[in-house]
Amino acid sequence: MRDTSRRTVITGLGAGLAMAAGGACAAPGGRRIGYAIVGLGRYAELIMSKFAECDHARLTALVSGTPGKLARFGETYGVPASHRYSYADFDTIRDNPDVDVVYVILPNALHAEYTVRAARAGKHVMCEKPMAVSSSDCRTMIEACQAAGRKLMIGYRSRFEPYNRLAIDLARKGFVGPTRIVTSDHGFNAQPNQWRLDRALSGGGSLMDIGIYSLNAVRYLTGEEPVEVSAVESTDRNDPRFRTVEDRITFLLRFPSGIEATCVSSYSSGHNIYRVTGTKGWIELEPATAYEGQRMFVHRDGRTEERRLPPSKGQHAGQLDHFAECILNDTRPLVPGEEGLADLRVIEAIYRSAREGRRITLTA
Repeated sequence: MRDTSRRTVITGLGAGLAMAAGGACAAPGGRRIGYAIVGLGRYAELIMSKFAECDHARLTALVSGTPGKLARFGETYGVPASHRYSYADFDTIRDNPDVDVVYVILPNALHAEYTVRAARAGKHVMCEKPMAVSSSDCRTMIEACQAAGRKLMIGYRSRFEPYNRLAIDLARKGFVGPTRIVTSDHGFNAQPNQWRLDRALSGGGSLMDIGIYSLNAVRYLTGEEPVEVSAVESTDRNDPRFRTVEDRITFLLRFPSGIEATCVSSYSSGHNIYRVTGTKGWIELEPATAYEGQRMFVHRDGRTEERRLPPSKGQHAGQLDHFAECILNDTRPLVPGEEGLADLRVIEAIYRSAREGRRITLTA
């Protein structure tokens, strides 16, 4: 049981939520921005299906090392053979005027390479999270896009999910009083024989995958950057899944205002939840960052209420359209490369704290 007198509240988006996730205005002239999807794995399949919901973005090209996938998805989404690329001829994408954006959906260790190559080909870049496997790679990616005069956005889809946007608005405006504590737990039972369990491709274990949701959530809910990190790792090395990567990391973050966040990242337990606790109550989402099905509960004045929002554009289509609008209107993305770099800096400190068994201070 959650609490005493629960009641359901149907609420509109509200003033804070009505911000157009980055503030881009309507696209001029009705032009739709063309995306090339690089890497045709399972998540890319989901992304490709979401272009049907977009107003300003369209799928125009595919990149894969598997000819069968290029043929199958090309036929499904009407991408002509001339717009299907292998990794070997990827750089010729510079000659395709139908491609405005390259969306990198590859194993983490390949993000930096293909972001840099896309920028040098004169294309804007959307890159999946984590942005890269090191903060050094992140800086290289940012510099490459800046040098090419191209925009870089990281695929933090939850920033375009309505309940998460409402949670940010309520938390930062002190709806349950000033935030004092945030808990953010994300995990799933990882199946064997995946690239994410190979450190050479993933750069790490659960923290580089599901754990980034725990970390990014506390950063966007507080609007602050952590100044101190403490972490403990727990991994059964007899489990063949974890020969090269970690299973569970629990980490504590301290923020400049005094807020403390306790987070969990796990490959052996199923949870997707966060709670913001203030001086007057709390705000909770469960599931918090799933593809769909978010539920929000708010506890204030001794009562727990469920907040329900009207149907709206999904988070995946929302992020695709947002970046398209940023390009059309020459505005800065809500989640630029610097956002990905900020997460990687903290991730590196979390790993270091767990490895060295001590608290790590983060500098600006």
